[in-house]
Amino acid sequence: MNGTAPVHGTWEPRPAARWEDAFLSGNGHHGALVSGDPDDERVVVTHHTLVRPVGADEDRLPPRLADVLPALQDRLLAGEASAAETFTDGRPLRWVRPFHPAFQVRLRRPDGTGDDTGDGTGAPPLHRRSVDFRTGVAEATRAGRTGRAFVSRADDVIVQYVTGPDLTLDIRLDPRLPGAPRSLGVGHGAVLTAEGALLSLRARYPDSGLAYTGVTLVAVTGGTTSLAPPGVRVEGARSVLLLTRVRRHTGETDVVAEGRALRDLLTGDGPAENGPAGSEGAGTRTARGTPAAPGAFAEAYDALLARHLSLHRTAYERVTLDLAADPAERALPGSELLTRPRSAALLERLFAAGRYHLLSSGGLFPPRLTGLWTGDWDTAWSGAFTNDANLNLQTASAAAAALPEVTEALASLVQRQLPDWRDNAREVFGARGVVAPAHSDGESGHSYHFNREYPLHLWTAGADWLLGPLVDHDETRGAHDPRTTAALAEVALFYEDFLTRTDDEGHVVVVPSYSPENRPANAGWGTVNAAMDLSAARHALRTAADRHPEHADRWRALADRLPPHRINADGALAEWARPDLADSYDHRHLSHLYAVWPLHEITPYDTPELAAAARRALELRGPENDSAHGHLHHALIAARLRDAERVANALGRVLDGDFFHASLMSAHYPHRHVYNADAAHTLPAVLIEALVQSTPGRLVLLPAPPADHPRGALHGVRTRFGALLDLTWTEDGATAVLRPTRTVRIELRTSDGAEPLDLVAHEDRVLTLRAR
Repeated sequence: MNGTAPVHGTWEPRPAARWEDAFLSGNGHHGALVSGDPDDERVVVTHHTLVRPVGADEDRLPPRLADVLPALQDRLLAGEASAAETFTDGRPLRWVRPFHPAFQVRLRRPDGTGDDTGDGTGAPPLHRRSVDFRTGVAEATRAGRTGRAFVSRADDVIVQYVTGPDLTLDIRLDPRLPGAPRSLGVGHGAVLTAEGALLSLRARYPDSGLAYTGVTLVAVTGGTTSLAPPGVRVEGARSVLLLTRVRRHTGETDVVAEGRALRDLLTGDGPAENGPAGSEGAGTRTARGTPAAPGAFAEAYDALLARHLSLHRTAYERVTLDLAADPAERALPGSELLTRPRSAALLERLFAAGRYHLLSSGGLFPPRLTGLWTGDWDTAWSGAFTNDANLNLQTASAAAAALPEVTEALASLVQRQLPDWRDNAREVFGARGVVAPAHSDGESGHSYHFNREYPLHLWTAGADWLLGPLVDHDETRGAHDPRTTAALAEVALFYEDFLTRTDDEGHVVVVPSYSPENRPANAGWGTVNAAMDLSAARHALRTAADRHPEHADRWRALADRLPPHRINADGALAEWARPDLADSYDHRHLSHLYAVWPLHEITPYDTPELAAAARRALELRGPENDSAHGHLHHALIAARLRDAERVANALGRVLDGDFFHASLMSAHYPHRHVYNADAAHTLPAVLIEALVQSTPGRLVLLPAPPADHPRGALHGVRTRFGALLDLTWTEDGATAVLRPTRTVRIELRTSDGAEPLDLVAHEDRVLTLRAR
């Protein structure tokens, strides 16, 4: 870190006292929360697959309601406001399976060992913990000891490396985390090996055949290693290298094979020559030294890090933001910087942290409500993938911010769940095609989370929203992913079967319809023609038509028969297009403005009257319970409407509201209440949208520039017409450098108006903008 460039990391002068403040590392599969305490290091291990089996499986299938759907449609169209409240199979509300941590790897100095006096003056030893976003390495230093930890993108392993003179440590895998069920069946294993030791922890879920097992290889240089159940004690060592993996499984897992795989990583060239030494019985015998040459494990750490950096650093450094911040503020610890909510250095660091955390949580799955991390078994809202706003907001920057790793994680989740989405369409609606659930645990894509106030099984817009970032990604690279193309066809098939009712004007009607997670002021939760459902249906049908010319005429014709948006008596875009449904303005969700963001169905350029109504709807929208996702969703929509003041106000509500932990991971509510990744992962999207917006045929520069930050540079943004873009701006104007990968004519929009712009593949184009 230095004072002349944006800081790509953060630091603190003390260990994390709460797991929420632990620095984070992850590779999209494994996650690590690192407390940075050299005297009692606690690294909480997580994995995207760790969801607790609870409840009866038969209650986790979509309700079979297709036979009674026509009767419900009749009642809603006849004006029976509460008809949808009985459209269930009578089961109680079932949350998805909750996400939970595995255990913590503890490296504790026994009482009375080592030098705690620091410089010999009796003053407390200096302490510093940090995380480098470019490398993913969390590091802590104190009294001559250094601990490092990262999660390898190349080798899918959690790596910890401790160095220092005369290291004495008790090492164990500890399942005792907040909320862990008492009936969790835990078994420990510890054996001495040629390298040092192999530790294991198996935890079997209550009343289930499922379990998970963690295995840690302990490789020690110098000193002695002895058994100290349930772990080991290392004494007088020069370094300790730990490699950890966790697996969720049925039956038993082969700990010896897992240990052998970890040992192979020490050389990187195949199986190690020496097998596990086996149990040493009572734990009084020791293994002295190591068969490796001095420095061998240091070389192994360096090799592990190098393989990881070739993937992680490349991805992280694609996009950067520089707001010309004060170098003195850039040097501050994160917790102090958070007390300066109007600081350019804070926005720079939160932008960098947001991309880092988003990249680190995207791999096997995209980010959950908590990203990839939690230190508590009682994770709020089950730590689910919540598809009616949260996941969509968190992944909003993936295409523009050059994180195809996150887009691929989302695509993989969609592909794995398509069979369940087909079940939802068939069982609830009697239709072909697919319907996405509002909540998922990653294992199931079935729609079963519903009750009277949240009839989420009625929501049909989810598939379009989840496929949207995949379409955006295809446009940035100029090629269609056949998986996305096929999924779009299934969405269109659903609408063909579902959109069969018409109104007096011949428009097809979306019935039942649901606007997450709101209701009309004068009707029940399930209604007719929610604005989001109309926009999603139109967009899905037209996008599918673009990719399937054999069906294009039929699908476009159906899209054209959907009713238009309605402007209500307040001059606002109505949340429900049906005239007799009254708006409820104070709500955290802004589902009715889906046409503005993430879609471009309503824009100030193409549909100015509807854009004005959308702006009025945004003005009338209250914050309800101050959820972070509501504020940043508001900011994203305001940016599309070129309302810089409203973007700044919405962003300010989050920055002023104490939403960020010292880790720079965020909370759902003000004052750091309820650990949640929405703000952390969405903030980069807000800043990008305020500076650059693109479609396949349009580039908008500085649509809502931040007035408090009149100078800056945004480098590496991907556009949906196939060009990389670097943007710099000052009080005197701006310069944009476009690096197109294909030849295209687009419309350029600036504060001066619109003009055509011809781009030629592989020929850089420099644009100069005058001051506003």
